[in-house]
Amino acid sequence: MQHRIETQDLTYAYHAPQGEAAPLVLKALNLQIQSGSFVAVVGANGSGKSTLAKLCNGILLPAGGRVFVDGLDTLDEQNQLEIHRRVGLVFQNPDNQIVSSLVEDDVAFAPENLGVPPAEIRERVDEALKAVGMYGYRRHAPHLLSGGQKQRVAIAGVIAMRPRYIVLDEPTAMLDPVGRREVLDTIQTLRRELGATVVLITHHMSECIHADRIVVLSDGETVMDGPPASVFSQVKQLEGLGLSVPGTTALLDALRQGGLDVPLDALGVEACAQAIADVIMG
Repeated sequence: MQHRIETQDLTYAYHAPQGEAAPLVLKALNLQIQSGSFVAVVGANGSGKSTLAKLCNGILLPAGGRVFVDGLDTLDEQNQLEIHRRVGLVFQNPDNQIVSSLVEDDVAFAPENLGVPPAEIRERVDEALKAVGMYGYRRHAPHLLSGGQKQRVAIAGVIAMRPRYIVLDEPTAMLDPVGRREVLDTIQTLRRELGATVVLITHHMSECIHADRIVVLSDGETVMDGPPASVFSQVKQLEGLGLSVPGTTALLDALRQGGLDVPLDALGVEACAQAIADVIMG
């Protein structure tokens, strides 16, 4: 069996007032997310990003079509617990996931509910806190932490479940620049050191440049799907969808508009600077 999250003609609509038709949030969406990959899902507000995140985890169930996690159908009630084990979900607001008065107790909460033996819970908690750089805060009260630190604790709580997939639903939306950087660095650590499968839901395009693949949603449908360099090179199309591009791409596009023949696929700051230097120096 190939390990992946797969949607087949996935449709979803939230409840509408009586007598009114519920607008579709997702429309016959077909998507595959392979185990081991880093996929960013972007789109304007109302495009269906957060809904997709909850459907992948089984918090929401399809109105039409199917969602499969490693072949397990989320509509089958017997699969629910196993799907929650395999797909960990991190929300926008870390306060919604923190339930204990000590950091280490909070990270232990999910494994305890899964029936993990105490000795293994201790091992998982320490491992997860070290992975997100919060081991030194294990005896601290979560409410005294910064927003970025809280979100890292929330991510540790998911890691302690040892899921195959980690879905982060706009995890930096409520954070300041320092907190955003802490969380983004943590995501890179998960990929580099743990080999985690990461699905990042975001509207910050700069957060996507290290992804293997970007999926762009608009009005509940996939309108772009490809590597970051390919997606971000379509500047006008993205602007037409109400989306921006990373600052490096915006700079390169402006230089191209001014007549300088620079590439649009240099996404990192250093790569961007080198691309400009190469053209200027001939």
